[in-house]
Amino acid sequence: VQLQASGGGLVQAGGSLRLSCAASIRTSSSNAMGWFRQAPGKEREFVAGISWSGRQYYAVSVKGRFTISGDNAKNTVYLQMNSLKPEDTAVYYCAAKADSVSYYTYEYNFWGQGTLVTVSS
Repeated sequence: VQLQASGGGLVQAGGSLRLSCAASIRTSSSNAMGWFRQAPGKEREFVAGISWSGRQYYAVSVKGRFTISGDNAKNTVYLQMNSLKPEDTAVYYCAAKADSVSYYTYEYNFWGQGTLVTVSS
């Protein structure tokens, strides 16, 4: 299984970015996809997840600002990030696992290489 994350970059606070994660597995099968992020000196944390049925899950810190979605025809998952804040600066990773969404990194079997998001104040 391969996951390819892209779409990171430098943006000013209040701006938007859309991350993409292209998967070599069918996102419509019984898999869950998640986005995580890791800021310098911090542990990797859950950001958002989407189940095979399309149910969405969000960390409290991003709820209302970020939206996760999937395009099953393209086996791609997106993370639309709006109203970005400097504290959103991190390397963002997409991940995949079987069955349901989890908030825990150790439950994900497959990881993309990460894409850097930098939000300037």
